[in-house]
Amino acid sequence: MPHDPPAAIRPRKLGRWMATSLVVGNMIGSGAFLLPATLAPFGYNAVFGWLLTIAGGVCIALVFCWLVRSMPRAGGPYAYTNAAFGPLVAFLVAWSYWMSLWIGNAAIAVASISYLSVLAPHQAALPGVAPVATCVLVWILTWINIVGVRAAGGVQLVTTILKLVPLILVIVLAAFALATGDARLPPFQSSAISAGGITAAATLTLWGLLGLESATVPAGKIDDPERTIPFATMWGTVLTGLVYLVTSSAVILLMPVDIIARSGAPFGDFVARFWAPGPALLIAVFAGISCIGALNGWILVQAELPLAMARDGTFPRWFAKESAAGTPVRALVVSSGLMTIVVLLNFAKSMAEVFGFLLLLATATTLFMYLACALAALKLSGTGRLARSPTLPWIGAIGALYALWTIYGAGGEAVAWGLGLLVAGIPVYGIMRLGAKAKEAALAP
Repeated sequence: MPHDPPAAIRPRKLGRWMATSLVVGNMIGSGAFLLPATLAPFGYNAVFGWLLTIAGGVCIALVFCWLVRSMPRAGGPYAYTNAAFGPLVAFLVAWSYWMSLWIGNAAIAVASISYLSVLAPHQAALPGVAPVATCVLVWILTWINIVGVRAAGGVQLVTTILKLVPLILVIVLAAFALATGDARLPPFQSSAISAGGITAAATLTLWGLLGLESATVPAGKIDDPERTIPFATMWGTVLTGLVYLVTSSAVILLMPVDIIARSGAPFGDFVARFWAPGPALLIAVFAGISCIGALNGWILVQAELPLAMARDGTFPRWFAKESAAGTPVRALVVSSGLMTIVVLLNFAKSMAEVFGFLLLLATATTLFMYLACALAALKLSGTGRLARSPTLPWIGAIGALYALWTIYGAGGEAVAWGLGLLVAGIPVYGIMRLGAKAKEAALAP
């Protein structure tokens, strides 16, 4: 009878807090430090926009919690859509989502080095330094993920704690300023609140909650996934939403609109106004750390999708091999290689516009994935494959409607190209199926 390998050589998995830090760390990236500048003109509309986004995000998070309790399988969205709609739909969702990950990760890598350049501004201005430093960062974090999931989880936990420091500082400064009378909230005027303003603000705040599904993808690398992943997904979403709501609202409402709207570092300006200019420089450093943490977590996630698809036979089997540490080395190297190409495109001035478009495309494909998973939950609930719950159909329906609304908010061009990316996966799926059938025919007696 076969025996399990000794614990000493069994790959260690992510526990509850590392999984939660994966969710929080992937959701809080560069956007946390830049959103107040974009939202400043909306005033109190932005507060209501955040509340709407958090409510929608919680519905989507609940959908993932129900799905993972019944199907704690690696690949997350790929596994759920496969169970509900079959391999073709699952492949197209996972294919487009995987592409969105390494495209979006390239932007996070660029933002990381951009923030950290304040530590050595003269060196960072030299030709070639920024792209080289960005690529080095990508491959250092890729190597950490290759070493093992616990190593990546440790980096994620530390960087998540560090990135919360400036956000908590803003909350403390805001509370102190209000308590001492150094700042006052602007008067609330109901006439200034509008459906259009709330919708516009909520469309912008949505980008801050992308990544709530992070713990579902590497389910095979997480201890007790049926319990750990729902805990990490729900508490990670709620915690991140509240942090965003309080910090963003404090900066927007307690600072002059014209200053914040033009600011390249709204959190730094807030700290400089209510504390001192010196610590404001550290905000850029913490923002860089925030981006590094998000990049580390997303590198972990982006390798798990091709691994799950390869094991299922819808992606080349070459990707299915894992190291002795339980890491998908080949998937990590290929995904980071593609990311490196996109990073280098960003530093070619002629490609800057293309790079910005790719980011919008990456976001649109993630929203399609949310819609597919919400619909999968509704179908699996109707067929009895999910645990019965009187609230699941309602939450699933609200989640699906919210996903549709966010897709609409992404804009017609991004949605059209996102659909194009889905369709582009059909030939790839056909080639994989033909290859699989040819192999089966060769092995047949």
